[in-house]
Amino acid sequence: MRRITIWLLSTVAALVLLFSYRTSTMGAGGETGAVATGNDPGGGTWSGTDGGSGPSGGDTGGGSSTGGDGGTTGGDGGTTGGGGTATGSVAQTRWGPVQVKITVSAGKITDVAAVQVPDGNRRDQEINDYAVPILRQEALAAQSAEIDSVSGATVTSDGYRESLQSAIDAAHLK
Repeated sequence: MRRITIWLLSTVAALVLLFSYRTSTMGAGGETGAVATGNDPGGGTWSGTDGGSGPSGGDTGGGSSTGGDGGTTGGDGGTTGGGGTATGSVAQTRWGPVQVKITVSAGKITDVAAVQVPDGNRRDQEINDYAVPILRQEALAAQSAEIDSVSGATVTSDGYRESLQSAIDAAHLK
């Protein structure tokens, strides 16, 4: 009976240690993925027209997001009703920077383009040639940054989502 008790306690202790181990790819909170350094989530830029209730009914944007509160410079701060482009902040991943740019028309994302992706070696290029079109298709279908990671390109997928969300924030979309 004593052996069973010792075995059970050592197994529980081993499991606790195993699940609490943090790898080098994990952030401070234990979540894996890309972590932007020096870029707040609202750090994207927007250029286009806002279809809000400004004096002329169509204030011209063109400023950049001022941070976490989602305010803009040069626009009326309303939901985008016109069209334009928004560039997301640069997400610094362990394989290199990732940045996306969205095109918005009538309040919908009509195009997503990767401005920067990791390209330090041939393998990075192969991965991105495969993953970026899938991520673009998923973003257009979801109309948000809530998209699945591409298998084999998890780090790039996380950076893509982060930059996409900052571009969506800059464009004042949902």
